[in-house]
Amino acid sequence: MGESKLPISNQAQVRLEALRLLRQHRSALIKMVSLFVLAAIAGLAGPALLRLLIDDISAGTTIDQVMLIGILLLIFVLLQAVLQRFAVTASMVQGEKVFAQLREEFMEQVTSLPLSTVEKAGTGDLVSRTTNDVEAVSFAVRFAVPQILVGAVTLLLTVVAAVVISPITAVSLLAGLPLLIPITRWYLKRSAAGYATEREAYSVINGAISESVEGAMTVDALNLGAQRRKKMGAGLSGAFNAERYTLWLRSWLFPITEFAFWLPVAVVLVWGGWLASQGIVSAGVVAAVALYAVQMVDPVNTLIMWLDELQVGAASLARITGIKEVAPDRITTDAVPENDDIVVSGARYAYREGHDVLHGVDLTLRRGERLAVVGPSGAGKSTLGRLIAGIHPPTAGSVTVGGVPLVDRPLDQLRTEVVLVTQEHHVFVGSVTDNVRLGRADASVSEVEKALADVGALAWAQALPEGLETEVGSGAYALTPAQAQEIALARLVLADPHTLVLDEATSLIDPQAARDLERSLNAVLSGRTVVAIAHRLHTAHDADRVAVVDGGRITEIGSHDELLALEGSYAALWHSWRTE
Repeated sequence: MGESKLPISNQAQVRLEALRLLRQHRSALIKMVSLFVLAAIAGLAGPALLRLLIDDISAGTTIDQVMLIGILLLIFVLLQAVLQRFAVTASMVQGEKVFAQLREEFMEQVTSLPLSTVEKAGTGDLVSRTTNDVEAVSFAVRFAVPQILVGAVTLLLTVVAAVVISPITAVSLLAGLPLLIPITRWYLKRSAAGYATEREAYSVINGAISESVEGAMTVDALNLGAQRRKKMGAGLSGAFNAERYTLWLRSWLFPITEFAFWLPVAVVLVWGGWLASQGIVSAGVVAAVALYAVQMVDPVNTLIMWLDELQVGAASLARITGIKEVAPDRITTDAVPENDDIVVSGARYAYREGHDVLHGVDLTLRRGERLAVVGPSGAGKSTLGRLIAGIHPPTAGSVTVGGVPLVDRPLDQLRTEVVLVTQEHHVFVGSVTDNVRLGRADASVSEVEKALADVGALAWAQALPEGLETEVGSGAYALTPAQAQEIALARLVLADPHTLVLDEATSLIDPQAARDLERSLNAVLSGRTVVAIAHRLHTAHDADRVAVVDGGRITEIGSHDELLALEGSYAALWHSWRTE
């Protein structure tokens, strides 16, 4: 089982998180517990009244007394039912509020993660935390926590009631503790790690599934089906072993605790019967304490059963709150750039320590310049683009804008100044207008239409069933990859940054349409710095300068004509591309 690449909180941190939530919802929790206490008290009246009934009958009583006790029993049963109903409602409502808060905080934390961290973590871990783990915490918050509160309150009050009636008889209620305490401690000592492993196993499965689905065409083209099935099988095997371990723990816990639940009932009857035979207590007292012993079975069973679910929820909460522990990949300052010029100086970058992808790159970008970055696959072009866009901080060296390191700029400001657009685009569920407005939330309809027109997307967008208000994304109208790419470029136009990094941003569009689109963008983005990473060399032909990246270094840089005159690697690329 591989280790999670995102942090997982330890038990102390999970407890602190739980206490934080309890403090924030203290008043509602007190109200909810109070209702449960009242419901439990009403439920305790039954055995006490039954004791009176038995003792009165033994001593000789009237029909009126029996009727009165019967009426009181009915009243307390109804009262308990009403109070229980309000208590459960309050607990469910409060559980939803707590869960909603957790979910909103989690989404805020996830969307604030450094992109470099997200990429290194992979999809499986994040998908598992946002689905399986959130669902497990939801179940624990809405059901396990209220049920455990109910069980604990009912158990405590039942013991108190039994002691009040007859301390000497109530001693029998402790008969199950010699079994209950050690098995519970044994279980808790092992279950936290077991459920943590189980949660991690699910993340491995999710990763294998999502990777196979996203890369289905590649899997099919390269005949990787057997390999992907093998990986899936390994993930399922890990999950099976994790599930089997936690099941083995429960297979010991449940039978022993079940025996421990009913043992006090038998002991009460034996011990109480002897006490009654000696005249120490009455038959009514024995019956009442025995009924309290029976009433304890359900809350103790509830505690044990939901404690198991709480362990699952705690393991999931540790993974969710672990997101908070992700260290930032930058520390922002108040420094203000003097201008919009971007300077890359001695920049190195390594995805894995000791394995540099870029090796001391130097580059100066002047405001309004068009730079094309070309080179063989794997040369480091996209990595350089990400450094220029401020996605990754350099491992060594610096990347500055106006003399200020890009990673010192607040992200919310940086993303309005320097924007990266790649060939991978996501269409969010919502209208076309909503998707384009991600570039600038306050854009008017006319500005959205102009942005679409600038990238040649307005005609097909207006031709959709409901025009620009057509719902797109998962489960709605499906856009083609080229249309999704044009939506992304429209967002870019609307965002209006001073520097753009286009990493194969038109690769999914027909070559001739891409050529027309780039010409349109040239007019729209006039005066802005554009770094275009491309395999289609007509982009390089139109650029002010061309940088050739090979082996993580800029090996050639100059205008198209200058590099052709050098007859170096760029000239070879150009002539090869022209003859294709």
